[in-house]
Amino acid sequence: MSAQGVLHIHSAPPALCPHIEWAVAGVLGVPVNLPWASQPASPGSLRAELTWEGRPGTAGAVTSALAGWNRLRFEVTENATDGCDGVRHSFTPTLGTFTAVTGGNGDILIPEARLRMALAMSPTDSALRSELDRLLGRAWDEELDVFRCGGDGAPVRWLHATG
Repeated sequence: MSAQGVLHIHSAPPALCPHIEWAVAGVLGVPVNLPWASQPASPGSLRAELTWEGRPGTAGAVTSALAGWNRLRFEVTENATDGCDGVRHSFTPTLGTFTAVTGGNGDILIPEARLRMALAMSPTDSALRSELDRLLGRAWDEELDVFRCGGDGAPVRWLHATG
């Protein structure tokens, strides 16, 4: 079974770029040469995008390989496959990692039990709104949106894992 997804490096210091490529190559099992471009939202930083194909769970493995580096902002998505939900991992230096299950159109899906817990533990409408914002990753979206816009028009390249 094969999964597909996209790695968006929203901003990275130039010195980290080769290390990012090596880390992603180590997960995918094939050489990686990302198409680096300047990131207008963070002068002096670079951005890149890579569409990949690999085993289910590859997005989590890529996230684990990259999440230890501060000053790096990225997102990794993995489309749903038979028996596996889609997923989105977002990382920022200030917030760390956010992971969410996603539907076919990319929307975040919140399991019923988590919604029930949010309702049970939120004594006010304000507290419920705050908890729902947390479950939806609002803080990550707010921090990454300016960097996502910097990636408009970036070329898309496919890379297929071999294992």
